[in-house]
Amino acid sequence: MERWVIYAFLSMFFAGFTAVIAKQGMIGISSELGLTVRTLFVVVFVLLFAVWAVSPAEFSGLRKDNYVWLGASGIATALSWVFYYKALKVGDVATVALIDKGSVLVAILLAWLILKEAITLRTLLGVGLVLLGLLVVAKK
Repeated sequence: MERWVIYAFLSMFFAGFTAVIAKQGMIGISSELGLTVRTLFVVVFVLLFAVWAVSPAEFSGLRKDNYVWLGASGIATALSWVFYYKALKVGDVATVALIDKGSVLVAILLAWLILKEAITLRTLLGVGLVLLGLLVVAKK
């Protein structure tokens, strides 16, 4: 199995944890405060990870495009987290997490439009199944 597939499964595993433990961590506080505390932990962890994993020489390779696209990604991440935490505070973890994972539909569309990635019949079938699953779970 290729390394990136292992990383993707590890991401899935830890993302599943985040919903449950975040909901537990927000008992008695607002979603905004919960997100703030969580983000502080993320910042510290990522900075420590960068000290360990990124060579200082690599920083010289940063270009304006890197800052623009990664900055836009950071803003999109922040907005996603704000609304995710608001939904998680009052909604069921399973439903909120599944709807959130519907972001794969947006990612596939944007990858096709911006990155020119191919959309195959297999991808369309998968998108259809994800969409159907989202509708089934989100419908009361």
